[in-house]
Amino acid sequence: MKKLYKGTIGDFLFDLQIWIFLAIAVLVCVYPFLYVLSVAISSGDAVNRGEVILLPVDLNFDAMKTVLAYKQLWRAYGNTLFYTIVGTVCNVVFTCLAAYPLSRKRFFLRKQLNFLLAFTMYFSGGLIPIYIVVTNLGLYNSRWAMILPALISAYNVMICRSAFESISEELFEEAAIEGANDFFIMTRIAVPLIKPTLAVLTLYYAVARYNDFFSAMLYITDQSKEPLQAFLRRILLQASTEIMQTTSLSMGALSQSTIQVRYVCIVVAVIPIMLVVPLVQKYLVQGTMLGAVKG
Repeated sequence: MKKLYKGTIGDFLFDLQIWIFLAIAVLVCVYPFLYVLSVAISSGDAVNRGEVILLPVDLNFDAMKTVLAYKQLWRAYGNTLFYTIVGTVCNVVFTCLAAYPLSRKRFFLRKQLNFLLAFTMYFSGGLIPIYIVVTNLGLYNSRWAMILPALISAYNVMICRSAFESISEELFEEAAIEGANDFFIMTRIAVPLIKPTLAVLTLYYAVARYNDFFSAMLYITDQSKEPLQAFLRRILLQASTEIMQTTSLSMGALSQSTIQVRYVCIVVAVIPIMLVVPLVQKYLVQGTMLGAVKG
């Protein structure tokens, strides 16, 4: 009889443990979102009776229609897209501008600036000094307050610097001999060679920008400028009454639909990230490990 598994019993038991662990991990990650989605598209009566456990019960899209018809949701969505796109582009550009000179051995301040960069990962001025700086610069309650204070991540700069360092030094020397300056070498040679790393950093920055609500709590008071996550936080804390007041449902229906409105807002907020992540998934491991091992 042909063996179904090639390897020793010990290898099989070890692989079996890995499979069980992965199955549990997938279940823990997938079930909450599936439950939230099921509640969002089930009938209010089924949700109120606690009948929704895994799959939707009595499909009903009234809560979905109520949320999608709320104008402030789409205004917050537009703000989040602006903060995410503009902020991510600025993040990646300035990360490259900071990482490239720190990767060049001939840069005379390389060691000192690398030390200061690492120092900021463990110590900072604190929240109050940052708030005072942002306020004194006139950025309070402006869109740039969501972008400029988090312009660069020291950790991401180190990843990008390692990627630049992994490029053969001879390539830079040959370009310099041909008369290319540092800016040309960085933009035309170095950056194209670390595209997998930049794809990962773009994902890191974009997810952080998309999920940022704390900056809005600090610097944004105008609801017309608040991002989606700040809007979602307000809806969850206010028991969804802000949205439900715009509907003509009865009080009984309102009490049943409140939890659904919350979950619909969560689903709507998660969808964009779920659509973007698979596009750069193939770059995750390759980009993160690029330059991590040298020799």
